[in-house]
Amino acid sequence: MSIARLMQQAAAGVPTGVVWTDPDLANASYDSVSFSVATEDASPFDCFFKPDGTKMYVVGQGNDALYQYTLSTAWDLSSASYDSVSFSLSTQDTATLGLFFKPDGTKFYIVGNTNDTVFEYDLSSAWDISTASYSANSFSVNSQDATPAGVFFREDGLRMYVVGLASDSVYQYTLSSAWDVSTASYDSKSLSVTTQDTNPSGLFFNPDGTKVWVSGTVGDAIYQYTLSTAWDISTATYDSVSFDVSAQDGGPRGFFFKPDGSKMYLVGSVNDTIYQYSTVAPAAPSWTDPDLANASYDSVSFSAATEDTLPRNIFFKPDGLSLFMVGDNGADVNEYTLSAAWDIATASYTQNFSVSTQGGSPHGLFFKGDGSRMYISDYGNDSVYEYSLSSAWDISTASYVQALDVSTYETGPAGLFFKSDGTKMYHVGFLGDEVNEYSLSTAWDISSASHVQAFDVSSQDTGPIALYFNPNGDKMWIAGNGSNSVYEYSLSTAWDVSSASYGSISFSVAGQVSSGTSSLFFKSDGSKMFVGGTTTDTIYQYSTD
Repeated sequence: MSIARLMQQAAAGVPTGVVWTDPDLANASYDSVSFSVATEDASPFDCFFKPDGTKMYVVGQGNDALYQYTLSTAWDLSSASYDSVSFSLSTQDTATLGLFFKPDGTKFYIVGNTNDTVFEYDLSSAWDISTASYSANSFSVNSQDATPAGVFFREDGLRMYVVGLASDSVYQYTLSSAWDVSTASYDSKSLSVTTQDTNPSGLFFNPDGTKVWVSGTVGDAIYQYTLSTAWDISTATYDSVSFDVSAQDGGPRGFFFKPDGSKMYLVGSVNDTIYQYSTVAPAAPSWTDPDLANASYDSVSFSAATEDTLPRNIFFKPDGLSLFMVGDNGADVNEYTLSAAWDIATASYTQNFSVSTQGGSPHGLFFKGDGSRMYISDYGNDSVYEYSLSSAWDISTASYVQALDVSTYETGPAGLFFKSDGTKMYHVGFLGDEVNEYSLSTAWDISSASHVQAFDVSSQDTGPIALYFNPNGDKMWIAGNGSNSVYEYSLSTAWDVSSASYGSISFSVAGQVSSGTSSLFFKSDGSKMFVGGTTTDTIYQYSTD
């Protein structure tokens, strides 16, 4: 972090040592902590926090006022209480939607859709809205949007951004005098978010201006964008990362991130409530290579027969709460929710996504680690297909991107696996009895894939159907349909299949899958193994620690 940034944080009251990390929106979770503001305003639209987390401010169009709250425990919404302090904004606008404070708490700004204007206020005592007064400075954004809903400023006060409901866009402005909105001018730069949501309400930037998040009430979600040029909104592109908040409120409006990026606070206009979320990336599980020689069946299974009578490969979301299965009979991907992580006995069907337009015999399935990309290998068309998910891990938002023909190397591609950085792809060949390795010059882009080499596994099984690598790339497992067993290989050079060797370690699943082994997957810490069969249409769970 730069010295200038540290000085700005200190001036704003951010505690020493606080370092921002971009929120991991794809893995965000509700804290089951909320705070109702219905007594103050029946239509809250935005919130803002003092940098030390001990004060919260909420603006609403129910009474067109700003309200102040105290948190007895910083950043813990359950400790919030109303200060019985408010400030009327109705003289300037009678439909107040957006709120922003200057980092030192001596100014705040609101935007409303009655006058389509950003208004500026002064506080004689920082962060005490009882000392507020209208500064008489304002700036109309009506020429860009007739229904402005949110406002955000760069930390130096020389850039302002407004999100509008009328045109579903974020607009960028320059202030010639810092924090004086009367000196603002439109930069003729904007970002349309209409593909993600046609009713955007709030926005928030990270400290270096390379990320922006926008909330929307149509999809009831927060959407993430990356700016290739910091603070230039015209360079923003959607990351295909979003977070659904509909389980808490069907009317998400403004939102706010804690200065370290680990918490998010959202205003819900349906329940008139502020909700608290954790947005820090979960700690990576500590992987231990499975002890395949001593694995044992857990006597736990899950039947997928209702969805497909030819279930093929499976994939779990990293938190173990979602399971995906590709079905050969229905030519689709089926999604299941697990009420207990990694316990397939708790799985229940959620939805499916058809891939029949691309191929009628999908066998392999793999997801990018953030859930924004999905890959299918098709046995019939000898191809790998790539899909983009506009909402991470939600297959209903998948759309086809492109295909890679692998018929030169395998006419029966089955199991599929990618290196975690997306620069390597592997598929096992059911007919060629080989593991084929590809390099991708552009990570996760299969059009950039080129075949490198192959590794013959026919000495172990003449019907390999699934494969899996450990996180280091120095272990590989193959599930074989020919012998209904799982085989373990060691790679002397990580991710290089030509360096693989069989160590005479295997595990028979014939007691559960007498024929038709179809899938293989390991829990993220290596302690559980999941194997499926097409004869029984069932997935079985094993302990491997």
